[in-house]
Amino acid sequence: MTSRGPVGKAATEEVLRLRRLWDAHIHTPSPVGGGDPRDQEVALYATWIGSVVEVALRRGSLDRNLATMLETRRAEGNERVFRAAGELGEPVRSYVARLIAIEDLLAQLPVK
Repeated sequence: MTSRGPVGKAATEEVLRLRRLWDAHIHTPSPVGGGDPRDQEVALYATWIGSVVEVALRRGSLDRNLATMLETRRAEGNERVFRAAGELGEPVRSYVARLIAIEDLLAQLPVK
């Protein structure tokens, strides 16, 4: 275990995939910014996902509270984020697609 979470055999395949995708994400400039409410919607979603990812990577799992928050978010859907990304076009669509892939990986993590 390191400050970045479990490594080697201690890390599940989902955690390793999540770490690789998150590392790529955080080293790519964000295409959103400014006062446009659509940019703000995407930025808010990215910030929320980031807060969950950082904890999940350190733990190698989700705790019950994060799992409940993720379930609630997924039940509510991503319609506003999808709409904003569609209206803003590329590269925001690709950015949001990566965030949703990250969310999907989070949903596969064990809850401990």
